[in-house]
Amino acid sequence: MNRSRSLLIVDDEFGMRDMLERAFATLGYRTHAEPDGPSALRAAQEESYDAVVVDLSMPGMNGLEVLRQLKERNQDLPIIVITAYGSMQTATDALRLGAYDYVTKPFDLEELQILVERAIERKQLIDENNFLRTELRQRYGFDNIIGTNPDVQRAYVIAAQVARTNATVLLLGETGTGKEYLARTIHYQSDRADKPFIKVNCAALPETLLESELFGHEKGAFTHAVSRRVGRFEAANGGTIFLDEIGEMSPNLQAKLLRVLQEKQFERVGGNETITVDVRVIAATNCDLEAAIREKRFREDLYYRLNVVSIYLPPIRERGDDVEIFARHFLHRYAQEMGKPVKRFSEQAMNAIRAHNWPGNIRELQNTIERAVILCNGEVIKPEHLMIQPGSLTSVKQHAPLCQQQEASEAYDLRDCTSIEQVPVTASLKEVERYHIKRVLQHTRWNQSAAAEILGIDRKTLRNKIREYGLQK
Repeated sequence: MNRSRSLLIVDDEFGMRDMLERAFATLGYRTHAEPDGPSALRAAQEESYDAVVVDLSMPGMNGLEVLRQLKERNQDLPIIVITAYGSMQTATDALRLGAYDYVTKPFDLEELQILVERAIERKQLIDENNFLRTELRQRYGFDNIIGTNPDVQRAYVIAAQVARTNATVLLLGETGTGKEYLARTIHYQSDRADKPFIKVNCAALPETLLESELFGHEKGAFTHAVSRRVGRFEAANGGTIFLDEIGEMSPNLQAKLLRVLQEKQFERVGGNETITVDVRVIAATNCDLEAAIREKRFREDLYYRLNVVSIYLPPIRERGDDVEIFARHFLHRYAQEMGKPVKRFSEQAMNAIRAHNWPGNIRELQNTIERAVILCNGEVIKPEHLMIQPGSLTSVKQHAPLCQQQEASEAYDLRDCTSIEQVPVTASLKEVERYHIKRVLQHTRWNQSAAAEILGIDRKTLRNKIREYGLQK
């Protein structure tokens, strides 16, 4: 039991107050008892409590009024009410006002203790969920733009203007220029921020699998289709779907995508039921779509549907001093995350960074600086730590940042953490999300409907997350 948990007990009967105080104090709670509504409201004003137990039947201000006023002050405060036998209408009224649950006299003390514990745990999970949402909004904010290049500044101004609309956005630029980051920023600064953001790499799957990935399939639609599968468009309902490498999509799928953009409707593979969705589409490509249209590889009508608002992100080699700004940003970030004393680049190292062409753009630069921080044992990064061959690709193969490689495994033992504040600051957002979802599922005994409600997502999104993170009972 976490001894920091506090409980306010409100009951006009001294014997009941005393019994509950002693019972919960034995479990490690900090308890405070009041005999009436007004004194309880004053106590709640002076101190914050993790939960409240209140008797509904009290002279003067009754428990329902106490409940109502406490909820007006703090909607998320868990309140368990005690009601007399046969007072079901009063208990129903309490639930309608926001009570977590109720017990009926004579009640089982252990049952009440379990209810209080579950109510506080649910409150903690909701707080953690809100914390994660706030973190995402802060991480993907337009104020976080790095660099001073005018073209990038203009791109982010346009993105900020379009974020609050439902307009389809087409992001253009070379691989590694930050298109996915900008797509996430648009989503998390929009009115859809509390709904799913679903990414699909259109170049990663063959046509048949990509169709099922996007639109789902019915049981028996094809070999190995042993059950119905919800597609990415359904999973993203209410939110945003990010179609990366849209230029690699086959003509057949382009026609289906066009229909979704026009009518917001589609059918699962092998199905006849028409599914209607409310999804914002953000697409990205490093291809010349106009050239693809001339070569009959990309539909012109789809291009104009996607190109409602287009935003171009220039390669880092065209961004002037931004390469130095990014390099220093990544140095300080990884030095802090790794707890290393690395503080700056040598003049020769910075000259090498300026001279390199960075064909992999920001992603390549990020990988290079992360590796350099790992290899550097002092305060200054030198050319040998960068491992850059002038005028060519870096001598180490292009791959995802080390922090992303760790996301698939539990690089941190989060099982001992009892609250979000105890999670290491070096944990990635995906690691924290996996830990948080797992805790919610354990709390609800793997009741996916209850877990989805706490997380603020639908069951389809939760099932996708369970699959993505390999969670098991």
